[in-house]
Amino acid sequence: DRRRWQFESWRVRQIQDGMTISLEAEMDTDIFSRVKRSPFALPLAALAALALVVISETSYRQSTATLDRIGQMAQARVNIQGLLRYMVDAETGQRGYLLTQREEYLKPYSDALDDIDASTQWLKTYYGGDPARAAVFGRVAKLVEGKLSELKETLRVFNEGKPEVAKSLLMTDIGKEQMESIRLLSEDLLANESRKIASGRTEVYDTLMLNRIGVAAMTAISLLALYLYLRQTQALDLQRQEQQRLLQAEADRLEHEVRRRTEQLTELAQHLQTAREDERSRLARDLHDELGALLTAAKLDAARLKSRLGVLTPEAAERLLHLNQTLNSGIALKRRIIEDLRPSSLSNLGLVAALEIQAREFADRSGLPVDASFEPVTLQPSSELMVYRLVQEAFTNIAKYAQAKRIEVKLWAQEGQVHVSVRDDGVGFDTGVPRTSAHGLLGMRYRVEAEGGVMTLNSAPGRGTEVHARLPQAQPHQTERGARASLHTSAH
Repeated sequence: DRRRWQFESWRVRQIQDGMTISLEAEMDTDIFSRVKRSPFALPLAALAALALVVISETSYRQSTATLDRIGQMAQARVNIQGLLRYMVDAETGQRGYLLTQREEYLKPYSDALDDIDASTQWLKTYYGGDPARAAVFGRVAKLVEGKLSELKETLRVFNEGKPEVAKSLLMTDIGKEQMESIRLLSEDLLANESRKIASGRTEVYDTLMLNRIGVAAMTAISLLALYLYLRQTQALDLQRQEQQRLLQAEADRLEHEVRRRTEQLTELAQHLQTAREDERSRLARDLHDELGALLTAAKLDAARLKSRLGVLTPEAAERLLHLNQTLNSGIALKRRIIEDLRPSSLSNLGLVAALEIQAREFADRSGLPVDASFEPVTLQPSSELMVYRLVQEAFTNIAKYAQAKRIEVKLWAQEGQVHVSVRDDGVGFDTGVPRTSAHGLLGMRYRVEAEGGVMTLNSAPGRGTEVHARLPQAQPHQTERGARASLHTSAH
């Protein structure tokens, strides 16, 4: 036993970071060990727990019953005081009406009658089980009924055109004596309720003291159980902490991996968008140079052929005219395709003019009125192209899905931020429901975030849709450097 005690003491010193254990602690440990080994420890603990449960349950039932009675007593006091107040309100309203002959003074009188009736019925039910108090309240109820009859009779006489008779009734001391009797009897009832409340409070205090003694007895047993429990659960706590540490380390690793992958995907999306625009620019230049040269040469050849043939037959003239129209349509198609691939208006005229042209052409194609409001803003060339593409994609979605009757497009600058908004009054949709055809909106969001901006989508069924993007405004040196890079790309 001595060796085991020394080993236990050494373990305690290790857990407490080298703190020495005094002689008193050693004695306490020895006592706890004896209690732990005693065959009477568990039955005594169970008996104490059962006694505490019985005491606690008995105290709870007595306390709740007493508190319920105290609540009823407090409600009785409120109704008694309310009855007095309602009687005063009724008398005040009646006298105000007799003095001023104004109907609004009768409203307090009428309201007080309903409240008096409600309080009287409640108090009759409350005092039904107490014959002595019921007799006192019966006298109060008769006096209240008599006072109300006197008030009603005075009003009836006054309304019949007998103000002098009403005044004589009013000047008698009958009403005053009735009110004084009501007040005295009500004070007696209130005093009785106060005594009952004080008695109930004493019962609650006694019950709480009994419960306090039981809790104190159980506390000693609980301390012993707590000591034994702590010794048994210490290893489990250490193991749980180690598992939490490992889980936290794994969560941190996964979070870092997710953040790294997200950054890689964002960079890849930006690269793909840049490569897409570069490819569009290259294709636009090839169409402009190669196909433009071919179509122009074909149109010149057709013009020379017409001049060389001289007088033409109607069929040949018709064929040459159709050929010329076809070439013009091809040139127009080539221009439209080039503008869709790489808007020349954006590079030559600026963002505001390019958006105005885009809005006007969309209005002509769709037949929908477009309210355009564009203010000059300062953006990098890549951000200008992104704004142009965002408005273009918004127009495409409106034409496909919105069923709109009117469109509003805005571009403005505010507090160092550039805002662009496209709003329609179409059918809208629920933004909380996943959509299989939302790739265009997702691409718009990625493009805005790639430029350091934020895009918000506001929509609801039947309330239209608004696409709003907010971008950082570019500094002058950034726009100059971006313009030089754009000119260099165009030259190539």
